[in-house]
Amino acid sequence: MVIQRGNPSFLQRFSDFLSIVTISICFILKVPQIITILKVKSAKGINIVGLLMELASYTIMMSYNYRNGYAILTYLEYPIILVQELILILCVLHYKNMLNSAGVIGAVIYFSIAASFLSGIAPLGLLAFLVPLCTPIGASSKVVQLAEILKTKNAESVSVLTWFISAFTNFTRVFTISMESMDLTLLLNFSVNTILSSSVMLAAYVYRHPKKD
Repeated sequence: MVIQRGNPSFLQRFSDFLSIVTISICFILKVPQIITILKVKSAKGINIVGLLMELASYTIMMSYNYRNGYAILTYLEYPIILVQELILILCVLHYKNMLNSAGVIGAVIYFSIAASFLSGIAPLGLLAFLVPLCTPIGASSKVVQLAEILKTKNAESVSVLTWFISAFTNFTRVFTISMESMDLTLLLNFSVNTILSSSVMLAAYVYRHPKKD
């Protein structure tokens, strides 16, 4: 009797605890990166294409979880991260002198698509088709960022803390998703992103002080 009471409820409570920790940490996920850019007044070493790919991946994953009616604690970090991601993209565009009419058009297109995903205008089948693509898209965004650091050997504008948080939160989601839904698509996505976020973090740490010519 006493034995049966133990493990399942404990694991579930631990999973809920990790979800709360993950969501709480995600309130500051991109903040160190934004602060770093504003501090050095430069976006050198940060790849805008990688950020846009990341934005697309976060949007699709949030919409997929929401439309499937999954427990809010398993994906609440997505809307939180999305707000920070948009601010980060705005900062990078500013310091790369890319704020123009094309950016405004791109923003209108993005918000229109995101609204169609969340409102149900876009069929759930489309999201189910797009979600498996989030793994290569999210992975590619990190590979692009990693390549940018290795190519320039300059991570002065890249926040090591942001990438540590990214690796940690992706890792915790591997556990919570396995407890909640065992969705293999989501598990693969978080596992791959854990590895790649860790790689970017290490590269940013190594090249955080670029050599002066």
